[in-house]
Amino acid sequence: MHGLVNRSIQYFITDTYGVNFWERVIDHAEVGFRDFDSFNTYDDALTVKLIAATSAILKKPLTTTLEDLGTYLVGNPSVYHVRRLLRLSGTHFTEFLTELEDLPERAKLALPDLDLPELRLLRCGPTDFQLSVDYPLPGAAYVVTGVLRAMADDYGALVVMDVNTNSEGREVISLTMPDPSFMAGRKFDLARVAK
Repeated sequence: MHGLVNRSIQYFITDTYGVNFWERVIDHAEVGFRDFDSFNTYDDALTVKLIAATSAILKKPLTTTLEDLGTYLVGNPSVYHVRRLLRLSGTHFTEFLTELEDLPERAKLALPDLDLPELRLLRCGPTDFQLSVDYPLPGAAYVVTGVLRAMADDYGALVVMDVNTNSEGREVISLTMPDPSFMAGRKFDLARVAK
C-alpha cells in the first residue's frame, strides 16, 4: 500500500480522535512504529490492521470507520487538496459522477505508484446510478461512499446511497438522487488557495 494512504489514515485518526487514540491504535495493531512515511510502500495487511484496530477500539462497524475515513478525505480542511482535485471533475454532482471513472488515471499523473480502486459508473435511470468499485482490499466501496457523501454535500445534492456486492463479487454503490440541487453547495473557487 502506498504510504500516502497509511499517512492519510494516521491523519484521519489523529485529527478526529487525537494523538493518544492513535497511540492506542498503533499498539493494538502491533505496527511497531509510530509514523508512516508518505513516500514508502507498506504491506496491505498493515493497512487492514490499522482500520480494524480503529474500529475495534471505537466499537464501531468496520464499514462505518471506512466511510468516516472517506468523508474525512474530502471534508477536513487539513486535506483540502483532495476536495480541490475532486471538484475539478464537474460543476454539479451528476457531472462529477460521470467523471469518476477517469480519477484513478488522473491521480497516477501526480503519483504513479498510487493504486486507487477501478470505478465503473452505470446510469440506471434519470436519477439512479450504480458505481462498481474494483479493488483488491475489501471495503473500498465504503471509503468511496464516504467520499461521495461529502461531495454530494459539497455540491448541495440530496443523494441516497447503499453498498452491495454484485454477482461477480465486486462492491457496488447504488445511488439515487431525488434532488441534485437540494441546497446551496459549498463555495468553490478554482483560483483560491486554502489557508
